[in-house]
Amino acid sequence: MANNKSIIIKIKRQLTPDSKPVWEEFEIPYKRNLNVISALMEIAANPVTRDGKPTTPITYNSNCLEEVCGSCAMLINGKARMACSALVDKLDQPIRLEPFSKFPVVRDLSVDRSVLFENLKKLKAWVPIDGSYDLGPGPRITPEDQEAAYPLSRCISCCCCMEACPQFNEDTGFVGAAAISQARLFNAHPTGAALKRERLTALMGDGGIQECGYAQNCVEICPKDIPLTRSISEVGRDVMVQAIGDLFRK
Repeated sequence: MANNKSIIIKIKRQLTPDSKPVWEEFEIPYKRNLNVISALMEIAANPVTRDGKPTTPITYNSNCLEEVCGSCAMLINGKARMACSALVDKLDQPIRLEPFSKFPVVRDLSVDRSVLFENLKKLKAWVPIDGSYDLGPGPRITPEDQEAAYPLSRCISCCCCMEACPQFNEDTGFVGAAAISQARLFNAHPTGAALKRERLTALMGDGGIQECGYAQNCVEICPKDIPLTRSISEVGRDVMVQAIGDLFRK
């Protein structure tokens, strides 16, 4: 836990995507209710290591500072979480900050998470509206359906679920829980359901839902409490039903 004098932070730094990572240690004055992003801002104001060596400010991603944008995800004391909601008072010292290990490092704590967005494009995770028909008020969605869809819509693309997933790696090419849950969200939408067959077909291919080992790390780590394992179960059932139906159509 943080003491009343100072906060010690160890940060894994990497100047370029191909350079060798190094650790730097910083010490900043203790303040109550400080979050990790605020601590990084303190370091940026005076980028000097604990042993007095001048250095550069830490590169990291952040935007909303209220766990909405998903950009400040990193490994904090070895656990994938959001830096904006990680309070220093509740972290063991020295606080260790590292970039996600399963994504290409851009610099320091900033990583390239574009694989998630490529997977979302692969699954066509959107509502198809091409303007070729009269856009009226659209189909009505019952309050019950809205209530079921809302938790799925809270995904902030932070990729914590993918970082924590043992099946998400270069060997499997697994699309990850976030993309599967978004497929479930749009499959349940009255207009989005038009692409349901294409989404499920994509999930039958390489890196699809069959790669999931159901470790349940994703639902444990998700900062928005999205029911990811239920999404995987329901989409897996739909994939199986469609696959069996396709066999009989041949």
